[in-house]
Amino acid sequence: MSSLNAKIQDVFDEPGCDKNRSKEAKVRKKGCSKPLTPGAAAGGCAFDGAKIVLQPITDVAHLIHAPLACEGNSWDNRGAASSGPSLWRTSFTTDLTELDVVMGQGERKLFKAIREIKDAYAPPAIFVYSTCVTALIGDDIEAVCKRAAEKFGLPVVPVNAPGFVGSKNLGNKLAGEALLDHVIGTVEPDDIGPYDINILGEFNLSGEFWLVKPLLDRLGIRVRACIPGDARYLDIASAHRAKATMMVCSTALINLARKMEERWDIPFFEGSLYGITDSSEALRQIAELLVKKGASPELLGRTEALIAEEEAIAWQKLQAYRPRLEGKRVLLNTGGVKSWSVVHALMEVGIEIVGTSVKKSTVEDKERIKQILKDENHMFESMAPRELYAMLCEHKADIMLSGGRTQFIALKAKMPWLDINQERHRPYAGYDGMVELVRQIDLAIHNPIWSQVREPAPWERAANETMRAEAGAAAEIATVHGFKKFAGATVDDFGEC
Repeated sequence: MSSLNAKIQDVFDEPGCDKNRSKEAKVRKKGCSKPLTPGAAAGGCAFDGAKIVLQPITDVAHLIHAPLACEGNSWDNRGAASSGPSLWRTSFTTDLTELDVVMGQGERKLFKAIREIKDAYAPPAIFVYSTCVTALIGDDIEAVCKRAAEKFGLPVVPVNAPGFVGSKNLGNKLAGEALLDHVIGTVEPDDIGPYDINILGEFNLSGEFWLVKPLLDRLGIRVRACIPGDARYLDIASAHRAKATMMVCSTALINLARKMEERWDIPFFEGSLYGITDSSEALRQIAELLVKKGASPELLGRTEALIAEEEAIAWQKLQAYRPRLEGKRVLLNTGGVKSWSVVHALMEVGIEIVGTSVKKSTVEDKERIKQILKDENHMFESMAPRELYAMLCEHKADIMLSGGRTQFIALKAKMPWLDINQERHRPYAGYDGMVELVRQIDLAIHNPIWSQVREPAPWERAANETMRAEAGAAAEIATVHGFKKFAGATVDDFGEC
C-alpha cells in the first residue's frame, strides 16, 4: 500500500494539469480534480476509471481480482470498437468468495487464474486489476504478477487502482502510470520512421478513430499507438519511439503525455477531432511537430492541400443542412473536451448554443469556451435535472445533446435529444463525422414524432369531446330554464369536471 500511496500522490501533484498548475505548492498536493464529498456519488470509482482506459487494448486479457460483482458492474461500459482481436470482450475475474478472503486464498487463486488464461487463450499480455476487497485484505498483486511473468514467459501487468482510492479520473491516470511502469518502452521496434505519432485519450467510440486514420494515412503519417482506442499490446510497448503525440482528452492521460515527453523527448499538444476547423488545426499541429522532429518540410504543404480538399467536400455537404438548422438552439450537457470542441463544431453551421456544461473541463477548456461563446453566462458547472427540464419545457432550446443518463429529461419534456457521450452508436469525429453529427441533429429536430407526442392522447381527446358535449348540454338546459349567464358556455368554463 505504501507504493500505491506514493503513486497516488505523484499523480495528484501533476504539473501538466492546467487547473493544478495555478495553485500554490501546498494546495497542489491535493490534486487537480474536484475533491469528493463524503456520502455523495462519485460518478465512478478509480477501478472503473482504470478499466475504461485499458480495456480497449483489444488483444490483452483483462483479469479482475475481485468478487464477481466488481467485474459485472464495469464490464464493457464504453462503446469502443476493435478492427481485429476480440479477447478484450471476454470477461475474466477471480470471483473471490467469503471463504477465499477468510482463508487467505486470494493470491493463490489469482496465480491459478493467470495460468488458466495463458493456457486457454495465449494472449500477448495479461492485465491484472486490483479492487477494493483485494487491496483491503492485502493481496500483493505486483508480486503475483512478477512471479507469473517469470513462470509463464509473458507480460503480466499489475494495475493498482482499487476503487476506494479516489474518483474515476484518478483511475484514468493510474492506468497511465501502469502503462509507463510496465508496458511502454519494453519493446524496441525495427521500423522506426520520422512520421510516427501517438494519439492519447482517443477511445475509438463507435469507430470514430477510423474516420481520422485514413487522413493520416494519406499524409504518410503512421499512428504507432492509439491509446487506448483499437490498440494492440505491442504497439503500446513500442510507443516510446514515436516522434510526436496528440492528446485528445487531457483530463484522463495528461500524466502519460508529460512523462513520455520527459523520458523520451516526445512533444505533445492537445487538440480536438470534432468539427471542421478543429480537425484541420489538429492535422496542422501534427505536421508541424513532425517537421520540428526531423520530418521533411514538404509535409506541411501536403497537409494544407489535404485540408483544403476535405474542407471543401465537408462544407458542400453541410450546405444542405444550414437552411434547416440556422438559428436552432442547442443545450449541451456534457463535459471535458466535448464542452468546447462540440460547441465550436456546431457554431460553424449556424447553430446557437444556449448552454454548455463545463463539468470535468480543465481551466484551458473553459478559456476556449469563453473565446468561442463570448459570454460566460452560457457556461454552467452543473445543472439540476429540474433546471434542465424547465429550460426545455420553456422552449429555450430546440434540442439537448447529452449522455444517456439525462435523455429522459428531454423525453419527459417532449423535446428532441441526441446522445453525444461514450454510449453513442454513431461516430462524430473528423470531417465525415461532423457531417454525420449535423445530419443526426437535423433528423432529431425535424422528426415528426415530436409534433405527434405533443398532441393530446386519444383518451384525452375523447374525454375533452365528452366534456364539450356535457358543457353544450348544460348550456342548452340553462338557456331553456332562463339562466342566460350559462348560455354559450364552453368546456373551459366548466373546468375539468
